[in-house]
Amino acid sequence: MDVYTARQPIFDRKKEIFAYELLFRGGTPNFFPNIDGDCATSRVLSSTFFTTGIEKITGGKKAFVNFTRDLLLNDIPLMFPPEKTIIEILEDVEPEEDVLEICRNLSRQGYSLALDDFVYHPKLDPLIELVDIIKVDFRLSGNKDVREYVKLFVPCGKKLLAEKVETYDEFQMACDMGFTYFQGYFFSKPQVLVEKDIPSLKMNLLQIMTESNKDEFSIQEIKKLITRDVGISFKLLRYMNSPYFRRLCEISSIQHAIVLLGELGVRRFLSVIMMSELIQDKPDELLKSSIIRARMCEQLGLLNKRIRPNPAMLFTLGLFSLIDAILDDSMENILGKLPLSRTIKSALLGKTSDLSEYLLLTESYEMGQWDAALHRASVLGIDSQNLPAIYQDAIAWADALYSMA
Repeated sequence: MDVYTARQPIFDRKKEIFAYELLFRGGTPNFFPNIDGDCATSRVLSSTFFTTGIEKITGGKKAFVNFTRDLLLNDIPLMFPPEKTIIEILEDVEPEEDVLEICRNLSRQGYSLALDDFVYHPKLDPLIELVDIIKVDFRLSGNKDVREYVKLFVPCGKKLLAEKVETYDEFQMACDMGFTYFQGYFFSKPQVLVEKDIPSLKMNLLQIMTESNKDEFSIQEIKKLITRDVGISFKLLRYMNSPYFRRLCEISSIQHAIVLLGELGVRRFLSVIMMSELIQDKPDELLKSSIIRARMCEQLGLLNKRIRPNPAMLFTLGLFSLIDAILDDSMENILGKLPLSRTIKSALLGKTSDLSEYLLLTESYEMGQWDAALHRASVLGIDSQNLPAIYQDAIAWADALYSMA
């Protein structure tokens, strides 16, 4: 059974990652929440979490996992480690006594419980008493209802999670109201879209990144850039000795590292290190998402059996896809100052191009838009069965690189 897994970040008030909600489906028309607690579910759980491992998907953070009534009653949550799992109870689960008893048992065993898509009704009171986190759709719930939830539940020790927070203004509003956690793609949007100059230091970094991904850039120049910078040299050796590579012998010299990584690998490494220098007062997830997109776009290009696009162009496309949020400026203004190819600029501006479908496929997958992802894979001539492995590899690669950045 093919299993498609993605993750959506959940932030705390400091914009640091608290957990990830896992979005997944099997290779059938059914999404996970609609699968009963039977053999099919066991196969999905086994393939996704016990073969791949929760930690590889969440980077060691907690995982929010959705559970239906049947899954709860079949004790499926007990298959997951309580220190890593938050049991998310779907909104259509009725608070009947058998459900309440299961939840009491889960709570006694150290599991955290969350209510999904919360809309208050008095019948939910017994269940509310047992849960730790209440998730509120911040865009659909009325302002009056949201403030009432804060007034009712925060003094009782419940933590509120604002779902579908799509802008920084909404994030700040939810903070001011008293929410503890925040879920949505606000972090990937610019905070202020105004015309402004890019600081010269950041402009220099952007220039180096784009130049290092050009075909004519010399590997000898790359080596000089690395060897004369102690910080970059140290990060490169740490990266090459990270668990991602699982090497039998330690890499002890810059020359050895460069030979093993190859020209393309070193270019990618430099681009990510320099991208990390651009991010100030931004969630860590922004850099991670940029790295994941870069790696995924590049690897998807290698699977196209009809056309083989330039891997470096695809990597650059993914890496720069969130540059407007990183620099808090419009994409048009930033691209007007960079020597990127016309094809890359077109794709970053949302126009149809030879490369744009790779970025759209990557974005669809990361957001758990499975039908769109499968359609775009088909358009590109990519076997959709490869998507989960590519995504998981991109996460592992991003984790290895991020620890060095």
